[in-house]
Amino acid sequence: MNPYVAFLMYLLAILGFVWVTLVMNRYLGPKPVASALKMEPFECGATPVDTRNTKAVPIKYYGVAIAFMLFDLETVFLFIWALGAQPLTGFMLFTFFVFAFLLVLILQYVYQSRLLEAVTE
Repeated sequence: MNPYVAFLMYLLAILGFVWVTLVMNRYLGPKPVASALKMEPFECGATPVDTRNTKAVPIKYYGVAIAFMLFDLETVFLFIWALGAQPLTGFMLFTFFVFAFLLVLILQYVYQSRLLEAVTE
């Protein structure tokens, strides 16, 4: 059997199972009734005391979060690269250096923009 046909059958079986599960849940599952209590905002099981005292998260924290996600993802990809680069060839070393160069560029941007210093103030 052609591997593409096997993959297509496997994919169709997965999508069919998901579809059957969703349809069964829609028709056989519980049907909640919207009430005033159910429509209240949920906060740790307690009713909100003061809604005027909430503040938005400052925008400077989003830059730190994005930088963290970039470093985190690149670390994961580095482990994947290390596992996949068993016969270490010149091309694999080239991809590693491109990868490391991108990592250094991100680190340089974080340092030059003083992203971490803005958060600690």
